[in-house]
Amino acid sequence: MKPVFAVPRRALGGTRLQVSVLGFGTAPLGDLYVQLDDGTAIDTVKRAFELGINLLDTSPLYGNGLAEHRCGAAIRRVPRQDIVVCTKVGRWTDPFRGRGDRSGFVGGLPHQAVVDYSYDGTMRSVEQSLLRLGVDRLDLLLIYDVDVWTHGVDAIDERFREAMTGAYVALDRLRAEGVVAGIGIGVNEAEMCVRFAQAGSFDTMLLAGRYSLLEQPALTKFLPLAQQQGIGVLLGGVFNSGILATGAVSGAKYNYRDAPPEILARVARIESICDAHGVALPTAALHFALGHPAVASVVLGGQSPQEVERNVAALSCDVPAVLWADLKAERLLAAEAPVPLPVAG
Repeated sequence: MKPVFAVPRRALGGTRLQVSVLGFGTAPLGDLYVQLDDGTAIDTVKRAFELGINLLDTSPLYGNGLAEHRCGAAIRRVPRQDIVVCTKVGRWTDPFRGRGDRSGFVGGLPHQAVVDYSYDGTMRSVEQSLLRLGVDRLDLLLIYDVDVWTHGVDAIDERFREAMTGAYVALDRLRAEGVVAGIGIGVNEAEMCVRFAQAGSFDTMLLAGRYSLLEQPALTKFLPLAQQQGIGVLLGGVFNSGILATGAVSGAKYNYRDAPPEILARVARIESICDAHGVALPTAALHFALGHPAVASVVLGGQSPQEVERNVAALSCDVPAVLWADLKAERLLAAEAPVPLPVAG
């Protein structure tokens, strides 16, 4: 497979994997908020591969398995060794129940996602994912959504215990057997990344929304710990669920809700500095996220081939160093945040 544009690649932690600095997130392929036809969904994944993206991030949660099915159709069109397939555990799908809570997925398969971090539940989830994807091995497996955002304060300690005594043991075994090249977690909170990193041996962690141009809570503890332990960091939610892509417009979303006035005001100030340097806000957000040395890849979703093309094109845009200096001078960016280097550098 010869990509049209060679997206740069970075080593993922201590694994043997080299991942593109831009990964493709497949939540939209599970009919997140909008229903897609199969042709468009599969063409979007194919376009990502053609443009040099080799990291495919999916989950049984996305459309209750629909995203994995669509990914499987796209995967069969390229050499398996050319791509890095990442999926998640913590839920398996029950075909004998209704859809239940769709979590924003308006379409998807008529199956229900069952939260289960046990050893047996994890193995069941992995087996189902292998069948849906049509592969005999996976590259990365992540324990998914063990965070307060998903389960609440009262349940998080028990969920963490379940994950470490069940899912982690299962994934550690699969790693030792060579079924998977690396294991990790995927969560919405930097604090949970620290907690897991201190409790087990993980190769990678996918953190959503906690290290972005808007806010950097992961900068204090988690990212230095990841560097110390050799954990390859994948970042999701670098647009904070929308506002860093749309700007401070009416109805802009921040963490999946309408952005409050103080967030709108802060983003407007950030955007004005970006505009002064001729850089689009989402381009600055993408480049900033790739600037930390612990970060291997930023995972962005897409609903169409054109959307993937725009994301890849943003990688080649120049972002002047003075932009970051101006943001820090205005206290809109943490003073200790690493200044991004050119992506290909």
